[in-house]
Amino acid sequence: MSVEATKEVTGDSSAVWDNHVSVPDTPAGFTVRTTCPGNAEGVEVMLERWEAGSEEPPHSHPGDDMTVVVEGKMTIQFFNRSGDGLVPDGEQITLNKGDTGYIRAGRIHDAKYVETCKLVYVHDRAFGFVAES
Repeated sequence: MSVEATKEVTGDSSAVWDNHVSVPDTPAGFTVRTTCPGNAEGVEVMLERWEAGSEEPPHSHPGDDMTVVVEGKMTIQFFNRSGDGLVPDGEQITLNKGDTGYIRAGRIHDAKYVETCKLVYVHDRAFGFVAES
């Protein structure tokens, strides 16, 4: 995978990679963060499939998230809240097969699936979806 294949969408680091622990009797250099839904120290990991043409309306999540595009093509648009409602923040971002996107907690965004997608989705803490309008 080329350096260009990984895109840090927000420019911020992601808490998804914090809180790793060593495991007794495993090789040096190995640490793990396990899936613990509902546990503030864990992460929620999902394997998602999205049909081409489907989309998620503007929303946010209570924790940082990371999406790895295993197959397909998707777009993300960020938004800011103003007196007139939600307004786009920056250009739409495209993630293709092999790309990774990071979104910090509380960041309003949408997602559109240009092609049928298979994603690995990692959410810091238990997953949550907050509709924004």
